[in-house]
Amino acid sequence: MPTKICLVDDDISFCELLSEYLTEEDFVVEVAHDGHDAIEKLQRKVSEILILDVMMPGMGGLDALREIRKFSEIPVLMLTARGDDIDRIVGLELGADDYVAKPCNPREIVARLRAILRRTGASVAVQEYETLTVDDVTLYSSERAVLCNDIPLEITSTEFDVLEILLRNAGKVVEKTVVSSEALKRTLGPHDRSIDMHVSRLRRKLGELPNGTERIKTIHGTGYLYVQASGHHVQP
Repeated sequence: MPTKICLVDDDISFCELLSEYLTEEDFVVEVAHDGHDAIEKLQRKVSEILILDVMMPGMGGLDALREIRKFSEIPVLMLTARGDDIDRIVGLELGADDYVAKPCNPREIVARLRAILRRTGASVAVQEYETLTVDDVTLYSSERAVLCNDIPLEITSTEFDVLEILLRNAGKVVEKTVVSSEALKRTLGPHDRSIDMHVSRLRRKLGELPNGTERIKTIHGTGYLYVQASGHHVQP
């Protein structure tokens, strides 16, 4: 079945061109031209992924994403101005899964979209019934759900993939390049802070361990370590 996309950008010509390209690539596209319109469409209809431009009149992309994350964990690909690192960082902090800098090649957008969609679907197919538990955190692969201290955790699809990698390697240092390759399905750029932002959001959502220890430690120059207070196990 074709993937349903909500494309949000105030540039009508850009939307027409990209919609035509995405349609040829077997996507079904719904277009919105501002943040308010995007929120309304997402509340009324089911889209599988969202392309969201940062710079729009009225409600911009970042404000829209902040509101969308209150009711939806839909995967989000942000469109940012080239070289505007602040928008990229803020977008990732708010829960965007990835970003593309404008002007951009439609082929890159499609590649990023498919990488996000692979992340959201592949883990379930490979480990359909698996449950992974580390201390008070339990991850359910089939539902792509996480419990922390028996409380459901609201996380994005990318955050789920990052957390799963860290939990599987609890007590071991995981290189940042490995996390990027497995979670984002792409090579980490020299100034790319995407993984840092996803890990930062996970830290806030998980909180500290019961003994006050930080759950995810940054090993500078290398990667991340998920602190393991006790053993961890996997159930089929």
